[in-house]
Amino acid sequence: MVVLPPERPAAPTPLRRPHAAPSAGQPRRPAGAAAVLRAILDHGPVARSTVARLTGLSPAAVSGHSTRFVARGLVAERPQAPGPRGLGRPHIPLEIDTARYVVAGAHIAVAHSTLALMDLRGRVVASDRRPHRGTDPHAVLGGLAARLPRLVEAHAGGRTVLALGVATGQWVDPDAGVIVDHPRLGWRDVAAREVLAASTGLPVHVDSHSRALARAEQLFGAATTRGSAVLLFVGAVVDAAFATAGGVHRGPRSAAGSVAHLPVGPEGPGGPPAEPCACGAPGCLQSEVSEPALVRQAAARGLDVTDFRALLALALAGEPRAVALFRRRALLVGRAVALLLDVFDPEVVVVVEAGTGRLPECLDVMRAEVGARSWVCDDPEGVVLPSSFTGSVLPVAGGAVALGALYADPLGPWPALSAVC
Repeated sequence: MVVLPPERPAAPTPLRRPHAAPSAGQPRRPAGAAAVLRAILDHGPVARSTVARLTGLSPAAVSGHSTRFVARGLVAERPQAPGPRGLGRPHIPLEIDTARYVVAGAHIAVAHSTLALMDLRGRVVASDRRPHRGTDPHAVLGGLAARLPRLVEAHAGGRTVLALGVATGQWVDPDAGVIVDHPRLGWRDVAAREVLAASTGLPVHVDSHSRALARAEQLFGAATTRGSAVLLFVGAVVDAAFATAGGVHRGPRSAAGSVAHLPVGPEGPGGPPAEPCACGAPGCLQSEVSEPALVRQAAARGLDVTDFRALLALALAGEPRAVALFRRRALLVGRAVALLLDVFDPEVVVVVEAGTGRLPECLDVMRAEVGARSWVCDDPEGVVLPSSFTGSVLPVAGGAVALGALYADPLGPWPALSAVC
């Protein structure tokens, strides 16, 4: 039987509200609990003594947190294993329990939305992508809420949904739960958290897809992407996130990561003219490399494609003009990556871009451009990396918002967990 939290009476909620000044956010429980759960995620099955060594916490603190996690159903105990040669107390390894809970995630793109379920180890259980029937926020958010029960019924396997995470591009304020400005959708000050919490009865967390994917890399990505990293998202919109020391930088207005207008063109004599940008300047990153820009460029080169997915399919099939467009895109993205490397000097730059993840020659082009332009990067092959979630980026983004909140504050007021404690 599928379990959802008890429904709350629906109350009138505003779809739009003024963007407020930055808030201090919700109070957090002691950071030790998050450190313990993260150590179990990274190293489980793992003994409590090892968790104490990894976190620097006392054995008593680790034991206390672990006991609460087991009671809440976040952590499971493995069968006892004897110590060396049968001496000492038996070890009871701990691991993340994926049998009792899932989170839901929604990614809102310009032309479509993706609804997904993820387990507590960040694995996608199911996803459902559908085109928008218009971009009115009432319709888009209401459609997501209406689709969720069917997805849960079909794929949750009886597990309880802990929370709903919502990710989208452009300017998002996580503390307020508001999509502040998304020009491509025509949205301004959309109170996504209030609307979806009222219609689903779930705790709702909202963030930009770049910050969500940066957090996903920290929690579930390849080992090389878990330190300091810039994540560059290149899709229908272009934005970025900077992650370091286990967190993701937002800025005082939650507006960090606006890189759409980095200058990357024109390409010089013999190259195509720079694409015009809405800001009035030619050669901005988003106007040159976004998905709509590539579709326009494809049409100018005589390719009969109606959308970006069709263009990508042609490139994957080896169509020379389509491949050339993705190679040009990789070159221009490489210029932006070089700028970001020189500004932030991260350990790695993770590029979320279809060509980088699916066409190896595009990654080679990008790395070559970084090597030629960056002042600080002397190892583009080791520094410029594709996403750890190629092929599932959009399903991961929404779920990572919810899981990021859970792993940051696992002893917080999560209604489904509080009911079992």
